[in-house]
Amino acid sequence: MQDLAALAEEHLAKARLASHGRSAHLIVHDGALRQSVIALTSDSELDEHNAPLSATLQVLRGHVRLTSNSGNKELRAGELCEIPKERHGLLALEDSAVLLTAVTAIG
Repeated sequence: MQDLAALAEEHLAKARLASHGRSAHLIVHDGALRQSVIALTSDSELDEHNAPLSATLQVLRGHVRLTSNSGNKELRAGELCEIPKERHGLLALEDSAVLLTAVTAIG
C-alpha cells in the first residue's frame, strides 16, 4: 500500500533540492500499467513529449497547467483529467505533486 500524501511531500522536498526542480517515483509497474508520483517546483516543467496510449493526471498538491496544441488545461489539487492523445507538457504554477497513471501498450 502507498501513502500518496506522504509520497507527494517526500518528492516535493526532493524537487526543492534538485537543480531542475523535479522529482519522480514509479509506484506501480504492472505490465502496461504505470503509476508515478511526479513533483515539480513552481515554474518547473516537463517538456513537451509524446502521449502514452492512455493516461490520466490527478493533482495531489498545488496547481499545474497541462499544455498541448489542442488547448491548455489548468488543474488544482483534487482534480483529475485525461491526458490528450497528442504531444503535451506540464508546467507547475506553484509547487505541485501529481499522480500520473498511464497505459503504455496493450498486451
